[in-house]
Amino acid sequence: MSRLNELDGLYSVSQSLFSTLLLDPEIPCPSGLVSPSGKSDQKRFSVYRNNVVVGLTGALADIFPAIQRLLGEEAFKNLARIYVANEPPTSPLMFEYGHSFASFVECFEPLQQYPYLADVARIERLWLDAYHAADKTPLALDVLSSFPPEQLGDLTFRPHPATRLLSSQFAAVSIFSANRQEQFMEGIDPSVGESCLITRPDTDVDVRQIPQSAKVFYDSLVAGRTLGDTANEAASLDEAFDIAMAISTMVESGMFIECVLAE
Repeated sequence: MSRLNELDGLYSVSQSLFSTLLLDPEIPCPSGLVSPSGKSDQKRFSVYRNNVVVGLTGALADIFPAIQRLLGEEAFKNLARIYVANEPPTSPLMFEYGHSFASFVECFEPLQQYPYLADVARIERLWLDAYHAADKTPLALDVLSSFPPEQLGDLTFRPHPATRLLSSQFAAVSIFSANRQEQFMEGIDPSVGESCLITRPDTDVDVRQIPQSAKVFYDSLVAGRTLGDTANEAASLDEAFDIAMAISTMVESGMFIECVLAE
């Protein structure tokens, strides 16, 4: 049994080393690599490595099109290659790749003059996560209306699997939307903070900008607090908080699938 464990360990090390060699073009190809005929196979390995890196950088471009548009195609490719070399895939599903990309962008020294990029990347990642989330029927207005007015404050809500929320100290939502629609940054002040609600009530993902007080309201509802408590908290942060508008938005957006009276 110990011999089997030793072989398993060697196999794991070999896999890890092979993955490292594949993802980092700065590392020379393994010297002992040969073809079935016994000849050196450096060229085929280089081609294979290039295909792997190109595939992963292409996947990142598909996941983060706004970031690619903001940086330019060539600069994005260079950034993606560095990311690929440092952050190998951990899942066989390509759409799962890039969960740490926003944090990587945030810490990447050459991009420090564009601090909004990381949150734009976070929105793009959340967009994809919402797209692949499980299908559920959104909460209908008539279900909410079936409760007597005096019970509304005691309701709790179960979020749709696709529901995502994000706050940024930058205009990340506007920048995301503009660059998904090929409008660049015209008329946008990046320094103005924004919050967003991301949902997918049907087949299309919806990203909408919301007030920070509404973000606090929805965060609390998603966490399982009652409607009454969350409304009071949001109103304490913003006297102009519109509870009727917030409830209308949450129903219309499909961010919840069920509501029940708190026990």
